Amino acid sequence: MTVKQMSVFLENTPGKMAEFTDLLYKNNIDMRALSLAEAEDFGIVRLIVNDVYTTSTVLKDAGYVFSITKVIAVGMPDEPGALSKVLKCLGAEGVNVEYMYAFLTKKENLAYMIFRVQDNEKAVEVLGRNGFRPLCQDDLKGI
Repeated sequence: MTVKQMSVFLENTPGKMAEFTDLLYKNNIDMRALSLAEAEDFGIVRLIVNDVYTTSTVLKDAGYVFSITKVIAVGMPDEPGALSKVLKCLGAEGVNVEYMYAFLTKKENLAYMIFRVQDNEKAVEVLGRNGFRPLCQDDLKGI
């Protein structure tokens, strides 16, 4: 139960992010989640999209350098303490979160997080045992 995250390298100059998002728009690619990390000369855009294959093709044709990584997407109650419960479950079982970011949906009363961990299978098992159901790639079409 993982989703595919695309990590795209962008030059850290004015307008590059707008150029990138315009490319997605012109190709009808819907972003479900996005995180931007920067360094001095470049940025890494991490995103979850509705169609990984089309996005890969579009990015490759446009000359972007990118990679695809399996990550965990988890829905949780949209209430104080929900994220803490998820993190405590993972930490208690020795699952380290390398990074995470949130995303929004149209569904009410749920918050969603993307987690990058070293062992996806263990994280999925721990989360499931504790009442949290990670999403699969097909689930993203319905949210």
